[in-house]
Formats: sequence, C-alpha cells, structure tokens
Amino acid sequence: MTRPLQPASPARMTELGREESLALLASVPLGRLGLSQQALPTIRRVNHLVDGEHIVIRTHTDSALLRDPSLAEVVVYEADQIDLEARTGWSVMVTGRASLVTDPLDVARYQQLLTPWIDIDMDHVVQITAEIVTGYRLGP
Repeated sequence: MTRPLQPASPARMTELGREESLALLASVPLGRLGLSQQALPTIRRVNHLVDGEHIVIRTHTDSALLRDPSLAEVVVYEADQIDLEARTGWSVMVTGRASLVTDPLDVARYQQLLTPWIDIDMDHVVQITAEIVTGYRLGP
C-alpha cells in the first residue's frame, strides 16, 4: 500500500537555459516522445542520446514516425527527474522536426552508441532537431 505524500511547502520553478536543459536531458537515458498518430496525440517512452543539438532515438519499421520517411514530422521530446517527497527536480522539453538518419556512417555510429531497451528490431535511427528547448528546475 502506498502512503499519501505529506503536504510540503510549494516548490519554486526556475527556468533553465538551453545549454543546461540539453545537458540535463543528456544525463538521463529515457524520455517520452510525443507525436501524432492517426491525427491524435500519442506518447511513447523511448531511450535516447543527445548529440549536440539533436536527440537521437532508434525505432522499428512499423513506427508511426516512419509513415512517410521523406517528411520531417514535428514532435516533442520530454524527460525529467523528480523527487516526489522533496518536490525537487527538473523537466526538459524539446520541440523540433524528427527525421530519418540516412547516412550509413551516422546510422552505424548511432546503432553502436544507442542500444534499444526492448526486444524488437530497431533498425532505423531518427534524430530530433532541437528547435525549441524549454527546461525548468523545481526547488525550495
């Protein structure tokens, strides 16, 4: 049985800069990808890596992201680290265009650096260009 969280004083929310936000995103291996599927919003939990101004993920052939690989779909990627009891932590959101990585050398490099967490053939590499980056830190 879970016990309810004890009341605490409200946390202060501080906006983070772009560089700090991307560094925090790079410090965790897992996030959430928000995209449109059949004209409705959907969220997928995926592992990632940050490479400069890009968030890189791997996906499978039947992925909603690959409906039309020639198009760059606008998506949002979010990750956070929150301490529920202390009401502290951070959250980072990146909005940008997701596009298929096609250069064979880049694909091979990302496939070596980023191992999928699930047992599905993740043969495709997608990069999200960090066009809009927002980050917030929660603290006392």
